[in-house]
Amino acid sequence: MTDNPPRPIRILLADDHPVLREGIRALAADERDMEFVAEASNGREAIEKFREHRPDVVLIDLQMPDMNGIDAVIAIRNEFPDARFIILTTYAGDVQISRALKAGARAYLLKSSLRKELLETIRAVHVGQKRIPADIATQVANHIADDSLTFREIDVLRLIAAGNANKLVADKLSITEETVKGHVKNILSKLGANDRTHAVTIGLKRGIIEL
Repeated sequence: MTDNPPRPIRILLADDHPVLREGIRALAADERDMEFVAEASNGREAIEKFREHRPDVVLIDLQMPDMNGIDAVIAIRNEFPDARFIILTTYAGDVQISRALKAGARAYLLKSSLRKELLETIRAVHVGQKRIPADIATQVANHIADDSLTFREIDVLRLIAAGNANKLVADKLSITEETVKGHVKNILSKLGANDRTHAVTIGLKRGIIEL
């Protein structure tokens, strides 16, 4: 009498790029211990597919239309606290990483490293481990003591990144131009930036804002 083979790891893949989804499926095509049970192209669809299929592991992109990956992770874990997520992203910014980990993600993979690390990471997360690549963990550690920008400062930085002068920023946020200047001063100090353009560059790199 032979033992039955173990049940494969059931995977939900959520990403808005069909070509990437196809590539990920191809990477796991020959793995007998893995099975893709559903796909989603945005966060809301990921929630629906999770409820329907109850997968063992979710591969989810950060940047998706309608609802982003982090909001979807939070919503699913509120309903299913044991859900296990692997974040897939092109963003290596420490702020994005911290948000994902606080939301409950167990692993964080850059899309450029999927070929080397995806299969091992799926298996590790399935058995309860966490996987954060060393270079990404270092980024988080390097900024752990930094002063975080307030929500209003992030709003100001986002509007600056869109090319708005202080007066326009003030009009859009219904605050005075002097208040905007105060926020800009705080932003430059907290980010260690030389000027507004430098602050925007840092904000984008660290994942504080997105274009």
